[in-house]
Amino acid sequence: MKLRYRWCDTERSRRRHRATVKAGVGSAILVLLSVAPLAHADDRVTLGGGSGIVIDEDTICTLTSIGHDNRGTLIGFTSAHCGGPGAKVAAEASPDRGVLGTMVAGNEGLDYAVIEFDPQKVAPVNSVNGFEIDGIGPDPTFGAVACKLGRTTGSSCGVTWGPGEKPGTIVNQVCGQPGDSGAPVTVDNRLVGMIHGAFSEDLPTCVTQYIPLHTPAVTMSINAILADITAKNRPGTGYVPIGA
Repeated sequence: MKLRYRWCDTERSRRRHRATVKAGVGSAILVLLSVAPLAHADDRVTLGGGSGIVIDEDTICTLTSIGHDNRGTLIGFTSAHCGGPGAKVAAEASPDRGVLGTMVAGNEGLDYAVIEFDPQKVAPVNSVNGFEIDGIGPDPTFGAVACKLGRTTGSSCGVTWGPGEKPGTIVNQVCGQPGDSGAPVTVDNRLVGMIHGAFSEDLPTCVTQYIPLHTPAVTMSINAILADITAKNRPGTGYVPIGA
């Protein structure tokens, strides 16, 4: 098996815009004390598995999943080829909201990156555009129907062909294009992996009007990823997705 493509994309994000509010000193103090907690809660950016994210202002990928590790830290994942430790992460849908998290660990061999999000800025969800993640599932076997949600190509489903030649990979008949790197792959709403790239360049990466066949996708096993994180005691150890 030769991996031909990796599905990330690049694009510059907008600068954060700030509005100035004029108020008297006395009334401003009262407003802050009375409504600041509600405004803060409502002001957070919603993110979940399948959301588009922007790394270091010019690379667009897809968030795999979001939840908490055994330290209670708000953690997310995407592909390592989208960025490495220290890279800043923003929401594609709200780039003006600025940095929401930072990549804190990764493994290029298993192509995963761990993101530590700021819970003051992010509201985690387990469903994006109807694509739900209810927990972690086992690696799918031949014939299991897998589905993915990417920020570029949306949702697509197809059968699982089995493990790939590279350790920690699974081959699924789902499609992807640039920007879908890191997209969650589920079976029965349970997370089983993240999109790594295309299996080959011999067929299109997605179905077209004239060509009904597309190359399978190579998926990185979430179980292999979490095992590596735990073995190295990295951020994300003991990860539980929101909604599990």
